[in-house]
Amino acid sequence: MSWSDVFILLGTLVVCAMALWLLQHFVPHRMRETHNDVAGFIFAAVGVMYAVLLAFVVVAVWQNLDSARQTTFKEADAVAGVYWISRELPLPVGSQLEHDALAYARTVESSEWPLMAKHESSPQATQLVYAMRSDVFGFSPTDPRQQVLYEHAVTHVEDLATERRARLTEIDDSVPTIMWVALITGGLLTVAFTYLFGLSNTLAHGLMVLTLTALVVVSLLLIKEMDFPFTGVTRVEPTAFEVFLSRLPPPR
Repeated sequence: MSWSDVFILLGTLVVCAMALWLLQHFVPHRMRETHNDVAGFIFAAVGVMYAVLLAFVVVAVWQNLDSARQTTFKEADAVAGVYWISRELPLPVGSQLEHDALAYARTVESSEWPLMAKHESSPQATQLVYAMRSDVFGFSPTDPRQQVLYEHAVTHVEDLATERRARLTEIDDSVPTIMWVALITGGLLTVAFTYLFGLSNTLAHGLMVLTLTALVVVSLLLIKEMDFPFTGVTRVEPTAFEVFLSRLPPPR
Protein backbone atom coordinates (compact mmCIF):
# COMPACT_ATOMS: atom_id res chain seq x y z
CA MET A 1 0.00 0.00 0.00
CA SER A 2 1.42 3.37 -1.04
CA TRP A 3 1.46 6.51 1.10
CA SER A 4 -1.40 7.99 -0.91
CA ASP A 5 -3.47 4.89 -0.09
CA VAL A 6 -2.65 5.28 3.61
CA PHE A 7 -3.77 8.94 3.51
CA ILE A 8 -6.99 7.94 1.73
CA LEU A 9 -7.71 5.31 4.38
CA LEU A 10 -6.95 7.59 7.32
CA GLY A 11 -8.84 10.51 5.78
CA THR A 12 -11.92 8.36 5.21
CA LEU A 13 -11.83 7.07 8.79
CA VAL A 14 -11.56 10.61 10.15
CA VAL A 15 -14.52 11.78 8.04
CA CYS A 16 -16.61 8.80 9.16
CA ALA A 17 -15.74 9.40 12.81
CA MET A 18 -16.72 13.06 12.55
CA ALA A 19 -19.96 12.16 10.75
CA LEU A 20 -20.83 9.68 13.51
CA TRP A 21 -20.11 12.26 16.21
CA LEU A 22 -22.39 14.78 14.50
CA LEU A 23 -25.09 12.15 14.12
CA GLN A 24 -24.93 11.26 17.80
CA HIS A 25 -25.09 14.93 18.69
CA PHE A 26 -28.07 15.90 16.52
CA VAL A 27 -29.90 12.53 16.36
CA PRO A 28 -29.41 10.74 19.71
CA HIS A 29 -29.38 6.96 19.81
CA ARG A 30 -32.82 6.87 21.48
CA MET A 31 -34.38 8.20 18.29
CA ARG A 32 -32.67 5.53 16.16
CA GLU A 33 -32.69 2.40 18.29
CA THR A 34 -36.42 1.80 17.73
CA HIS A 35 -35.62 1.07 14.07
CA ASN A 36 -32.75 -1.35 14.73
CA ASP A 37 -34.69 -4.45 13.71
CA VAL A 38 -35.78 -3.07 10.33
CA ALA A 39 -32.40 -1.45 9.69
CA GLY A 40 -30.64 -4.70 10.56
CA PHE A 41 -32.71 -6.69 8.06
CA ILE A 42 -32.04 -4.21 5.25
CA PHE A 43 -28.37 -3.90 6.19
CA ALA A 44 -27.92 -7.69 5.96
CA ALA A 45 -29.33 -7.71 2.42
CA VAL A 46 -27.24 -4.72 1.33
CA GLY A 47 -24.10 -6.15 2.94
CA VAL A 48 -24.47 -9.52 1.21
CA MET A 49 -25.03 -7.98 -2.22
CA TYR A 50 -22.08 -5.64 -1.84
CA ALA A 51 -19.84 -8.42 -0.54
CA VAL A 52 -20.66 -10.55 -3.60
CA LEU A 53 -19.91 -7.63 -5.95
CA LEU A 54 -16.66 -6.85 -4.14
CA ALA A 55 -15.52 -10.48 -4.17
CA PHE A 56 -16.31 -10.81 -7.88
CA VAL A 57 -14.23 -7.75 -8.79
CA VAL A 58 -11.31 -8.76 -6.56
CA VAL A 59 -11.16 -12.21 -8.16
CA ALA A 60 -11.44 -10.70 -11.65
CA VAL A 61 -8.59 -8.21 -11.19
CA TRP A 62 -6.41 -10.85 -9.52
CA GLN A 63 -6.92 -13.21 -12.45
CA ASN A 64 -6.07 -10.38 -14.85
CA LEU A 65 -2.90 -9.61 -12.89
CA ASP A 66 -1.87 -13.27 -12.88
CA SER A 67 -2.63 -13.54 -16.61
CA ALA A 68 -0.38 -10.54 -17.32
CA ARG A 69 2.43 -12.12 -15.30
CA GLN A 70 2.07 -15.45 -17.12
CA THR A 71 2.00 -13.67 -20.49
CA THR A 72 5.26 -11.91 -19.64
CA PHE A 73 7.03 -15.18 -18.85
CA LYS A 74 5.70 -16.82 -22.02
CA GLU A 75 6.93 -13.88 -24.08
CA ALA A 76 10.38 -14.05 -22.48
CA ASP A 77 10.48 -17.81 -23.13
CA ALA A 78 9.68 -17.17 -26.80
CA VAL A 79 12.48 -14.58 -27.05
CA ALA A 80 14.88 -17.04 -25.44
CA GLY A 81 13.80 -19.68 -27.94
CA VAL A 82 14.50 -17.34 -30.85
CA TYR A 83 17.88 -16.48 -29.38
CA TRP A 84 19.04 -20.08 -28.89
CA ILE A 85 17.82 -21.14 -32.32
CA SER A 86 19.67 -18.20 -33.87
CA ARG A 87 22.97 -19.47 -32.47
CA GLU A 88 22.49 -22.69 -34.43
CA LEU A 89 21.56 -21.06 -37.74
CA PRO A 90 24.26 -20.27 -40.30
CA LEU A 91 25.65 -16.80 -40.86
CA PRO A 92 24.57 -14.14 -41.63
CA VAL A 93 20.93 -14.87 -40.71
CA GLY A 94 21.89 -16.44 -37.38
CA SER A 95 23.94 -13.47 -36.28
CA GLN A 96 21.27 -10.96 -37.31
CA LEU A 97 18.50 -12.90 -35.60
CA GLU A 98 20.59 -13.19 -32.43
CA HIS A 99 21.19 -9.44 -32.45
CA ASP A 100 17.49 -8.66 -32.95
CA ALA A 101 16.39 -11.03 -30.18
CA LEU A 102 18.79 -9.47 -27.67
CA ALA A 103 17.86 -5.95 -28.77
CA TYR A 104 14.18 -6.79 -28.33
CA ALA A 105 14.66 -8.17 -24.80
CA ARG A 106 16.72 -5.13 -23.76
CA THR A 107 14.24 -2.70 -25.33
CA VAL A 108 11.28 -4.29 -23.57
CA GLU A 109 13.08 -4.35 -20.23
CA SER A 110 14.55 -0.85 -20.26
CA SER A 111 12.29 1.20 -22.55
CA GLU A 112 8.89 -0.40 -23.00
CA TRP A 113 8.23 -1.35 -19.37
CA PRO A 114 8.25 2.27 -18.14
CA LEU A 115 6.07 3.23 -21.11
CA MET A 116 3.45 0.63 -20.16
CA ALA A 117 2.88 2.48 -16.88
CA LYS A 118 1.62 5.31 -19.12
CA HIS A 119 -0.51 2.89 -21.18
CA GLU A 120 1.92 3.13 -24.10
CA SER A 121 4.20 0.72 -25.98
CA SER A 122 7.56 0.96 -27.72
CA PRO A 123 7.53 1.34 -31.53
CA GLN A 124 11.16 0.18 -31.55
CA ALA A 125 10.19 -3.13 -29.92
CA THR A 126 7.44 -3.59 -32.50
CA GLN A 127 9.91 -3.00 -35.33
CA LEU A 128 12.28 -5.58 -33.84
CA VAL A 129 9.51 -8.19 -33.92
CA TYR A 130 8.97 -7.41 -37.60
CA ALA A 131 12.72 -7.65 -38.17
CA MET A 132 12.93 -11.08 -36.50
CA ARG A 133 10.02 -12.35 -38.55
CA SER A 134 11.69 -11.03 -41.70
CA ASP A 135 15.00 -12.68 -40.72
CA VAL A 136 13.35 -16.06 -40.22
CA PHE A 137 11.06 -16.01 -43.25
CA GLY A 138 13.91 -14.85 -45.45
CA PHE A 139 16.00 -17.90 -44.55
CA SER A 140 15.99 -20.87 -46.96
CA PRO A 141 17.12 -24.16 -45.35
CA THR A 142 19.52 -26.28 -47.40
CA ASP A 143 19.51 -29.56 -45.44
CA PRO A 144 17.23 -31.49 -43.03
CA ARG A 145 18.94 -30.05 -39.94
CA GLN A 146 18.43 -26.49 -41.10
CA GLN A 147 14.83 -27.34 -41.98
CA VAL A 148 14.17 -28.41 -38.39
CA LEU A 149 15.86 -25.28 -37.05
CA TYR A 150 13.82 -23.14 -39.44
CA GLU A 151 10.54 -24.68 -38.30
CA HIS A 152 11.42 -24.12 -34.64
CA ALA A 153 12.46 -20.54 -35.37
CA VAL A 154 9.15 -19.85 -37.09
CA THR A 155 7.25 -21.28 -34.10
CA HIS A 156 9.18 -19.19 -31.58
CA VAL A 157 8.81 -15.98 -33.57
CA GLU A 158 5.07 -16.50 -33.97
CA ASP A 159 4.74 -17.29 -30.24
CA LEU A 160 6.67 -14.12 -29.47
CA ALA A 161 4.36 -12.00 -31.61
CA THR A 162 1.28 -13.62 -30.05
CA GLU A 163 2.41 -13.13 -26.46
CA ARG A 164 3.46 -9.56 -27.19
CA ARG A 165 0.01 -8.76 -28.54
CA ALA A 166 -1.53 -10.37 -25.46
CA ARG A 167 0.67 -8.26 -23.16
CA LEU A 168 -0.16 -5.05 -24.98
CA THR A 169 -3.89 -5.73 -24.66
CA GLU A 170 -3.38 -5.77 -20.89
CA ILE A 171 -1.94 -2.25 -20.62
CA ASP A 172 -5.44 -0.84 -20.09
CA ASP A 173 -7.37 -0.80 -16.81
CA SER A 174 -9.44 -3.93 -16.26
CA VAL A 175 -12.22 -2.37 -14.14
CA PRO A 176 -14.53 -0.14 -16.23
CA THR A 177 -15.78 3.21 -14.95
CA ILE A 178 -19.33 1.97 -14.45
CA MET A 179 -18.00 -0.77 -12.17
CA TRP A 180 -16.07 1.78 -10.10
CA VAL A 181 -19.29 3.78 -9.73
CA ALA A 182 -21.07 0.66 -8.50
CA LEU A 183 -18.25 -0.25 -6.09
CA ILE A 184 -17.97 3.22 -4.55
CA THR A 185 -21.74 3.74 -4.36
CA GLY A 186 -22.20 0.31 -2.81
CA GLY A 187 -19.49 1.02 -0.27
CA LEU A 188 -21.06 4.34 0.70
CA LEU A 189 -24.50 2.77 1.10
CA THR A 190 -23.16 -0.15 3.12
CA VAL A 191 -21.32 2.13 5.55
CA ALA A 192 -24.21 4.63 5.65
CA PHE A 193 -26.61 1.94 6.83
CA THR A 194 -24.53 1.45 9.98
CA TYR A 195 -25.37 5.04 10.97
CA LEU A 196 -29.05 4.12 11.17
CA PHE A 197 -28.48 1.89 14.17
CA GLY A 198 -28.91 3.33 17.64
CA LEU A 199 -26.52 2.06 20.32
CA SER A 200 -26.25 3.46 23.81
CA ASN A 201 -22.51 2.70 23.78
CA THR A 202 -21.09 5.29 21.40
CA LEU A 203 -17.59 3.81 21.56
CA ALA A 204 -18.79 0.37 20.51
CA HIS A 205 -20.87 1.86 17.69
CA GLY A 206 -17.90 3.91 16.52
CA LEU A 207 -15.59 0.88 16.47
CA MET A 208 -18.13 -1.09 14.44
CA VAL A 209 -18.57 1.71 11.90
CA LEU A 210 -14.84 2.41 11.56
CA THR A 211 -13.98 -1.30 11.26
CA LEU A 212 -16.47 -1.78 8.44
CA THR A 213 -15.31 1.44 6.77
CA ALA A 214 -11.67 0.35 6.94
CA LEU A 215 -12.55 -3.05 5.45
CA VAL A 216 -14.45 -1.47 2.55
CA VAL A 217 -11.77 1.15 1.85
CA VAL A 218 -8.92 -1.38 2.00
CA SER A 219 -10.81 -3.65 -0.41
CA LEU A 220 -11.32 -0.77 -2.86
CA LEU A 221 -7.67 0.24 -2.58
CA LEU A 222 -6.66 -3.35 -3.24
CA ILE A 223 -8.76 -3.35 -6.41
CA LYS A 224 -7.21 -0.03 -7.44
CA GLU A 225 -3.69 -1.38 -6.99
CA MET A 226 -4.45 -4.52 -9.02
CA ASP A 227 -6.62 -2.77 -11.63
CA PHE A 228 -3.69 -2.09 -13.96
CA PRO A 229 -1.11 -4.91 -13.99
CA PHE A 230 1.92 -2.72 -14.74
CA THR A 231 1.59 -0.07 -12.00
CA GLY A 232 1.01 -0.04 -8.26
CA VAL A 233 2.49 -2.14 -5.50
CA THR A 234 1.35 -5.38 -7.17
CA ARG A 235 2.71 -4.45 -10.62
CA VAL A 236 4.21 -7.06 -12.90
CA GLU A 237 7.96 -6.59 -13.23
CA PRO A 238 10.12 -7.55 -16.27
CA THR A 239 11.70 -10.32 -14.18
CA ALA A 240 11.52 -12.92 -16.93
CA PHE A 241 13.45 -10.68 -19.34
CA GLU A 242 15.97 -9.79 -16.66
CA VAL A 243 16.65 -13.47 -15.96
CA PHE A 244 17.10 -14.18 -19.66
CA LEU A 245 19.52 -11.28 -20.16
CA SER A 246 21.52 -12.11 -17.04
CA ARG A 247 22.30 -15.67 -18.17
CA LEU A 248 23.56 -15.14 -21.69
CA PRO A 249 26.58 -17.09 -22.95
CA PRO A 250 29.58 -15.34 -24.53
CA PRO A 251 28.84 -13.93 -28.03
CA ARG A 252 29.75 -16.05 -31.01
